[in-house]
Amino acid sequence: MFCLLIAVVPGHLFASQNTEKPRLIIQITVDGLRGDLISRYRSGFGPDGFLRLIENGVWYTNAHHLHANTETIVGHATLATGAHPAQHGMVGNVWLDQTLGILRYNIEDPEHPVLQVPGFQGEGDQVDPAQAIASTGGRSPKNMLVSTFGDELYKSDNGRSKIIGISGKDRGAVAMAGHTGKAFWLSTASGAFETSTYYYDAYPDWVLAWNAKRPADAAIGTVWELADEPESYLFADKDDRPYEVDLRGFGRTFPHTYGAPEDGLFYTQVLIGPLGDTLTADFAKSAIRAEELGKDEYPDFLSVSFSSVDAVNHFFGPSSLENEDIIRRLDRTLADFFAFVDEEVGRENVLYVLSADHGMPEMPEYMSELGFTVERNFNGELQEELNGQIAREFGVSEAVRYFFRPYLYLDHEKIDAKGVAVRDIERFIVDSLMVRDGIAMAMPREPFPEQIGHMLEEPIRRNFHPQRSGDIYVAQSPYSFLFEKGPAAVMHGSPWRFDTHVPIIVSSPTLAPRIVNRFVGTVDIAHTLSIMFGTTMPSGSSGGSLPEVFIEPLAK
Repeated sequence: MFCLLIAVVPGHLFASQNTEKPRLIIQITVDGLRGDLISRYRSGFGPDGFLRLIENGVWYTNAHHLHANTETIVGHATLATGAHPAQHGMVGNVWLDQTLGILRYNIEDPEHPVLQVPGFQGEGDQVDPAQAIASTGGRSPKNMLVSTFGDELYKSDNGRSKIIGISGKDRGAVAMAGHTGKAFWLSTASGAFETSTYYYDAYPDWVLAWNAKRPADAAIGTVWELADEPESYLFADKDDRPYEVDLRGFGRTFPHTYGAPEDGLFYTQVLIGPLGDTLTADFAKSAIRAEELGKDEYPDFLSVSFSSVDAVNHFFGPSSLENEDIIRRLDRTLADFFAFVDEEVGRENVLYVLSADHGMPEMPEYMSELGFTVERNFNGELQEELNGQIAREFGVSEAVRYFFRPYLYLDHEKIDAKGVAVRDIERFIVDSLMVRDGIAMAMPREPFPEQIGHMLEEPIRRNFHPQRSGDIYVAQSPYSFLFEKGPAAVMHGSPWRFDTHVPIIVSSPTLAPRIVNRFVGTVDIAHTLSIMFGTTMPSGSSGGSLPEVFIEPLAK
């Protein structure tokens, strides 16, 4: 049994180093879990999932990412490092490689290819536009420029602490595993959990054994049905909306029908439905048992990133029956996972931290029905229009080299060759975009005078890295869409509160339960864990401590 004692030194609040530490830290990230959704769906939860964490921990209801580009890799890297993207370098799911002049996927690494899983072909279609940009199959954390809490924990115990990241997405696993851990992710091409040569030369036996059972194939010929009676759902009347997406026969309404692997998007359908999170939890159980996590005095770190809520949001929206059911089912998956950890490690030996990498806006069409003025804009169309306008105005062809939201990259060589000042091009683009419906801000690296002090200036600056960020940051208006054309019906990534707001719950039997409504940042998590476990701060840490997690509960 461990407890946290408070020692107060001027300017500092920290746990006494004389107390026994938890043997296992489990950091749960629910991809796309907007901060209000736990409260919204609370009546449908059982006592042993989300509510167990809340009733045995500190729940920060007003937690936010403080950067502008609320995408998956950006949020996961921030949770792992306690740094803003300006420091950790993961400024977006995609950025321009200035050396090679091509767009790069965030964790792409040609030197470390993905290990082929024996018996799996991996030929499924790609629906993720960010992953589709990757020119190689390699994956590693080399593009992360600072250390994670897991890295510092590993270093503090001279490599005795085990660090493992597991996710339904490769970028969710790699970011949280850091530079010193091991990462595994669910392949939407094959249905297997895979890794790369950065982590292993060959798969561990327990991974081969898990994959050999082909658990993802259990969905073949089945349907995703509601977990409970329809009348028990808040959004029972939101099951058939014309702007939702039917992903290759998966359907817009319950029951959703799974196809088969030869259909191409079958394993993407698996990730969208409840089986995706169930598989992630089951693989995490195997890792705990096989790697003997939490079995000695050196604390281990396990990150489990659940991806199905985000996948559902993209195709059905957060105010949908599908969203409500997937979160209700995740609550039950968590309850089952917690029971396993209790049995395997001991409830008193585990510290849980739950948060999300970003929130999610509502469907633009749904907001239009509610009376809001919204717009759908697409990067490719905007780039084509801007290039046409710039060619006519300045005589520079293809001045906009790439526009992959949120960054617009200019072709400086072409602009210089025509003797045009880049600042004039920036001014023209900003003026053109700022009068367009659905665009709230177009801010160059050096903001124009009228943009100084704007509420979005600081979040955009926190997202800026000189070698990776583009020339102009473009942010959509609240609830408007801005992304590539494709199957996604709704897209996060904005600096608005619905995208920055996420839960933070720190839970263990030794914490004094409470709900905290104070504004806090996600950068505070890694900082707080470092204090709790007496490690060096992650190298780019920008956060502060969450003092409520150091308050000892009153004696019963």
